[in-house]
Amino acid sequence: MGNACAEEAAGNMSKILIACGGTGGHLAPGIAVAQVLQKREHHCLLLISEKQVDSRLVEKYSHLNFKTTPGRAFSGGLLQRAKFLFSLVSGFIAAHKMLKEQAPDLVLLFGGYLSLGLGLAARTSGVPVAMHEANCKPGRSVRILKRLARRVYLPDGVLLAGVPPGIVRYYGYPVRAEIKHILKADAARRLNITVANKLLVIIGGSQGAQALNEWVTKNFEQLAKRGISVYCVTGLGHDSSSTIHRVGHDGSEVSATLVPFSDQMGDVISAADLVISRAGAGSIAEIIRCRAPAILIPYPFAADDHQRANAAMHERHGAGMILEQEKIGNLTEEVNELIFNDALLAKFKSNMASLDKFNSSERIAEDMEALCRKYAEVHASNEAEVVQ
Repeated sequence: MGNACAEEAAGNMSKILIACGGTGGHLAPGIAVAQVLQKREHHCLLLISEKQVDSRLVEKYSHLNFKTTPGRAFSGGLLQRAKFLFSLVSGFIAAHKMLKEQAPDLVLLFGGYLSLGLGLAARTSGVPVAMHEANCKPGRSVRILKRLARRVYLPDGVLLAGVPPGIVRYYGYPVRAEIKHILKADAARRLNITVANKLLVIIGGSQGAQALNEWVTKNFEQLAKRGISVYCVTGLGHDSSSTIHRVGHDGSEVSATLVPFSDQMGDVISAADLVISRAGAGSIAEIIRCRAPAILIPYPFAADDHQRANAAMHERHGAGMILEQEKIGNLTEEVNELIFNDALLAKFKSNMASLDKFNSSERIAEDMEALCRKYAEVHASNEAEVVQ
């Protein structure tokens, strides 16, 4: 009986390749889905880039399987674009070889340059393709590959022209299991910081944001006078960790802590009374999960201006507010007005709770299981017809 159960469990286990490297916004949701799939006893291999941000982010996930894959983004002048095309062709050939070796039941793409070669190779090899788009404006890779996909996961309310409605699922952004709201005092203790009054958290995405880092440096003294402490994730490649101590107007201790990277983002965001952040889809999803009121400052040079679209959607839901980078000179005044407005902060938190309606990772994993079963049945049926 035990052997029969083991054989049935093994028969239901699927092998899934997940292309999710290049930025934290692609990698983090890939990890989130893989966490659920592996818990359900499926085998996942996550393809990541050679970037430092990828290698740093995956350090704490030794229980997951990662493979570094070369690639190049589509940007720059003629020479850079020629290099991209060469990288795409070589990536396509390498992906074909990998598909033959791994024999996956499904490929899941999170956008970015790592998705292109694998997506094209999977479709020409007969491997079903699923795609996830995190932003309110779909990226280039998703737009190129959309007609090859058997399933497309989109944010609520986002349309993708040319995709049959039947293959679209509005399942939102998968957030890693450890990113969750905890009490502010508990979060501060886990970060080993003391917050006597208000805490302002600044996060610039996986690469950091120079404009936000400079704003912290220039304005901390003024914030300190109001009793506002700061915790700033400056981004990899910036200065090493440091802490500055000051005394607030009421005699309480105020500090500014700057770290280049944190693998405790759930704690960082939960500790905040207010967050200042870029408007990447991943940052917004984690802000919502941790119920942190935020001022979003979209990166003005983001591809397809997708950060502004993300921020606008967040503001329309009454979950935070937008400040354009060109108006960053007004940011200190906005912070002073908002961080002490407990009624408005509570309203933002309430609206975020209504946005966080379900676990996206669980829904995507369940749907992928159904897709794997469906295409396994189709494959078995086709083989039976050939035998007959």
